[in-house]
Amino acid sequence: MDSNLPCLLLFVLVGWVESSSDNVTRHFDYCVLGAGPSGLQMGHFLSKARRDYIILERNAGPGSFFHKYPRHRKLISINKIHTGRQNPEFNLRHDWNSLLSDRRDLLFKRVSSEFYPPADAYPLYLSLFEKELGLRVRYGVDIGRIRATQSATGRSYVLTDQHASDYKCSVLLVATGLWVPQQVEFVGSELVEGYESISTNPEDYRDQAVLILGKGNSAFETAQSIMGRASRVHMLSSSPVRLAWQTHYVGDLRAVNNELLDTYQLKSLDGLVEAQLEKMVIVQRQEEGRRRSGGKKTEKKKKKKKKKRHLYLTLNKYIQNQEERNRSDATAEELPAYHIDNFSMRKPYDRVIRCLGFRFNFSVFDSSACPPNSDNAKGRLPGVTAWYEGKSTPGLFVLGTAAHSRDHRQSAGGFIHGFRYTARAVHRVLEQRYHGSPWSSTKLLTTQLQAWILKRAGEASGPYQMFEVLGDVILLRGSHCEYVEEFPVQALPQFSALSGHEVSGQGLIVLVMQYGKKKIDYLGRNRAETDWTKAWKSNFLHPVLYYYDKLPTEEEMKLRPSGWPLPRPKALHHMVEDFLAEWDSPISHIQPLRRFLEHCVQTDLRAFYAESCFRWTLTHREPPLFCQQGYLKQQGVVHDTQLWQHAHDAGLMPTEQDAGTSGADPTFPSYLAHTGASVSSGLKLDL
Repeated sequence: MDSNLPCLLLFVLVGWVESSSDNVTRHFDYCVLGAGPSGLQMGHFLSKARRDYIILERNAGPGSFFHKYPRHRKLISINKIHTGRQNPEFNLRHDWNSLLSDRRDLLFKRVSSEFYPPADAYPLYLSLFEKELGLRVRYGVDIGRIRATQSATGRSYVLTDQHASDYKCSVLLVATGLWVPQQVEFVGSELVEGYESISTNPEDYRDQAVLILGKGNSAFETAQSIMGRASRVHMLSSSPVRLAWQTHYVGDLRAVNNELLDTYQLKSLDGLVEAQLEKMVIVQRQEEGRRRSGGKKTEKKKKKKKKKRHLYLTLNKYIQNQEERNRSDATAEELPAYHIDNFSMRKPYDRVIRCLGFRFNFSVFDSSACPPNSDNAKGRLPGVTAWYEGKSTPGLFVLGTAAHSRDHRQSAGGFIHGFRYTARAVHRVLEQRYHGSPWSSTKLLTTQLQAWILKRAGEASGPYQMFEVLGDVILLRGSHCEYVEEFPVQALPQFSALSGHEVSGQGLIVLVMQYGKKKIDYLGRNRAETDWTKAWKSNFLHPVLYYYDKLPTEEEMKLRPSGWPLPRPKALHHMVEDFLAEWDSPISHIQPLRRFLEHCVQTDLRAFYAESCFRWTLTHREPPLFCQQGYLKQQGVVHDTQLWQHAHDAGLMPTEQDAGTSGADPTFPSYLAHTGASVSSGLKLDL
């Protein structure tokens, strides 16, 4: 018997066992597909809640998109480290790269201090985030097929990887982002280079004429990189340039990339043109040039002909017999200059580059699990509900950039500083639906509501970044209220089912941040409104409160006024815009807010001194709510420590034994210390 036979049998047996184990179906409650920023953000929330989850990533590390993109290696997401404030929640308004966690030190500034950071810093930050939070990520798992199955226990999703191994989960969270290049099919599109594969060395474009298809940030990023070497750069798209500082949409052209606008407007060879890409044609012509030949040649070969390839842009209507001849070559009659002698793009180009953005990868889903194409964004995104669940795929949620169809060209949901909050909203929906954990809320006395609203308006980062998409919902319940933070406002008709909170007969208030809807000159003299009596005319970001006596219906949501995030309410209040984005001025902000809240709750919300409460108690059957919840329960706010100690020593403050008999409601903690605001409305209205 061959002595090597036992070893061979053992080797085969081990291989068979390993192969068999690879094909075992692994079961999880939650599968997160993709270890980019949105996938790791959801992983943190699932880990914190101690749920059964796995994050599957096809590459060897997190954030693989940022190893290649943006191609010219500079992010345009703000990394403002120095704000003059120590409030971490406020600082997230100006930190567009960090993910949310309970670790105050786990911020992007650990890896870069640059205002516009290098792209290579982001995978490094994501690696720190994953490792320091101990997230469960499995790398090297390339999911090639996703299908849905139905059983007695409900719907589930099965993900199959490159080794034919299956992962089965009750809830699938798709966080793959957008990485498939967006392309437009037209005659000659095979002659076009893609943003994903072009050279990023400016020297490769020396003295070349370049046409760029697209006018987004990737197109302008490319133009800005080569404009110092190229002979001319032209940019073409179906729509004019949209500037982010005019539209307030961070996906539009950012100032950091717009240097070509100078050379266009100051007439230095570069330019912008609008045309339908589907109607254009790219053709090439071989043109003869002459150059001297070197060495000892005969007289007949002194001049040598060289053919140079040039690309021309023309229109579909000028192309003759497209199907009968080679379309990559064109006659003079097929060029636009033959028909329009001053055609703007009549000169040839050396290169044509496509920079049209990216689309969602639908190809891995079979028909049972594939979310529909969105109605907006040219169908390149999956269509999702207001709570980011696939419209025809229950239990499949879309996270991150891919979920941007909900607020495309409206808010920041397609970017890290926006979708870190929508990921948290999705997790809260999951906790309520599958684990019976209601959306976290804060119980407040009604007299504390104004201070809490001012606190949120002044520091909250979620509604600030996801303006008009995420809002705070205040459930009015008479003498107290419940404050629910960062709810998707377009899902308001389903509020009770999604949040686990019921709306009482007193109604609700929704606080959102909004820009004005009027188109103005945002650098003009009258661009801002400072008169609080005309707060509804505010143009820049400002808080808006909607009061409803009952939840809006789905039909009312569909029929809401154009441009409004919510249906028309029973009462509406705009807090006038503020240059410092600090809504704490006594006359312009606090007093109008108090009067609006009084209208909603139908009670006096003024703050009173003890003497005034004493007079009210003696002269009225029902003193103001502030006196009922404070003075009449032997409670008050003393800001000075020595005065508080003096009052306590004098027996004027309730003891722990008195707390149970004083009528105080122990379920309401003292939130005013956290608000950083006084009990007072800011006015000494001692009437």
